[in-house]
Amino acid sequence: MKETELIKACIKNNRIAQNELFQRHKDTLYFTSLKYCRNEADAEDNLHDAFITIFQKIKTFKNKGSFEGWMKRITIYKAIDKYKANKPLNIEIKDDILEENVTIEEEQNLSLDELLKLIQELPDQYRMVFNLYQMDGFSHKEIASVLKISEGTSKSNYHRAKLILREKIIEINKSLNPKAT
Repeated sequence: MKETELIKACIKNNRIAQNELFQRHKDTLYFTSLKYCRNEADAEDNLHDAFITIFQKIKTFKNKGSFEGWMKRITIYKAIDKYKANKPLNIEIKDDILEENVTIEEEQNLSLDELLKLIQELPDQYRMVFNLYQMDGFSHKEIASVLKISEGTSKSNYHRAKLILREKIIEINKSLNPKAT
């Protein structure tokens, strides 16, 4: 079934079409959830919540842009809503730390799963900002608006996330290749 036909059938609450839509997109949206959630169980919960919202709001999709992109945005915002509900600390770092350029491009042999695990270990706000900026292309202004923080806090949280990831990657590389130190 073509995507447009599938969407129309889902609007009519056709359970077979809804299942097909879920089967087609569950892996992509699960990976999106994993980026924002602390662990697999939270990612699965987020995926299910996202699909409930997708099915409830599918009639609002205007066929502008990609349907998958629309679903990813819902999935991301579901994770952000859960994050906000936990009332995290507003972590802010002084702007002078931003002057130091941080790259994560160390020589590495990390798999995507290993890198994802490192990202999941970041403190919640750092993880949110890092994923929104680095992985999903949000601007710091957009991040500030979504997370209800200042642009400066978004920038410093992103910078701090990169510092933490860089240090963890260096540690992993040292443990894999102790003679290189």
